[in-house]
Amino acid sequence: MSTIYVPVVDQAQHPLMPTTPARARRWIKSGKATTFWQGGLFCVRLNVEPSAREEQPLAVGIDPGSKKEGLVVASAAHTYLNIQADARAGVKQAVKQKSRMRRTRRGRKTPCRQPRQNRKRSTKKLPPSTRARWQWKLRLATWLCQLFPVSVFVVEDIKAHPRGKKRWDQSFSPLEVGKAWFYGELGKLAPVQTKLGYQTKELREQLGLKKTGKKTAEVWEAHCVDAWTLAYSAVGGRTMPDNTRLVCIAPLVWHRRQLQRLEPEKGGRRKPYGGTRSLGIKRGTLVKHPTYGKVYVGGTMDGKLSLHDPQTGRRLTQSAQAARCKPIKLLRWRTRLLPLSAAK
Repeated sequence: MSTIYVPVVDQAQHPLMPTTPARARRWIKSGKATTFWQGGLFCVRLNVEPSAREEQPLAVGIDPGSKKEGLVVASAAHTYLNIQADARAGVKQAVKQKSRMRRTRRGRKTPCRQPRQNRKRSTKKLPPSTRARWQWKLRLATWLCQLFPVSVFVVEDIKAHPRGKKRWDQSFSPLEVGKAWFYGELGKLAPVQTKLGYQTKELREQLGLKKTGKKTAEVWEAHCVDAWTLAYSAVGGRTMPDNTRLVCIAPLVWHRRQLQRLEPEKGGRRKPYGGTRSLGIKRGTLVKHPTYGKVYVGGTMDGKLSLHDPQTGRRLTQSAQAARCKPIKLLRWRTRLLPLSAAK
């Protein structure tokens, strides 16, 4: 019930049907394939021409959520990958704080540039927080298309009803605007199908699957059960998943560059704060440290680096030297495979 299939690509990076870990090990041992990691998943790249290129219809079910969301890659024969991702949040509050601090600076008796045109106003009228939420889903979908030969996306459609107020109905809620943008971009990757919430529920109950009410629990029954049901509606096949092991993903979020901290320090001085680089190293870069092993780079203080656990994000040290860190690759999110006991 918990076999994790290995994504396979050919020499031109074109995705092929996934394989079992045992077959992948034989390919690696014989030199037919080379290993690599992408987005936290173990993958193999064939060094020879594949014996066959037949592809089964493969669907990706997407269950959006406000705190967590589920994505499942499945065909009629197997369930290849179950993902529970943290939703992108905090952008709205960050934009408000940014505007508040800019207005505060304009009130001080210090030299400053003249106010410019409002560049935050988008011609597509997509608020920053809405764009960030749906862009995060699109990033995950694009990543899956790089590793699997996706035939169709099936998304649980969410509705926002008009209120009969002119100002509200003009943009018809950021939810509807963001959803329409997402469907348009997702359709460039593969055909898109949508299912309403009650349709997903009816199909789930017909299959005899149960969903937990604990939305933030790291279990397959929280969000991936609906995502699997959506994928099943497109490809059919097994009426029960053969793999319920969960991969948890959380985006790496940094403090954007600020001219100064929000509150002055002793003496009235305000230090610069935020950014995406630490001592010349891009934040989120996976590095190898002689003491802490494989970790990723966080912030910097007093000429030293903060190093974090790549699975949990827990800070391991604040006093690492940049010269002792050997860069490996840049990470965009944290990936954590739950143990077998949690998948049962």
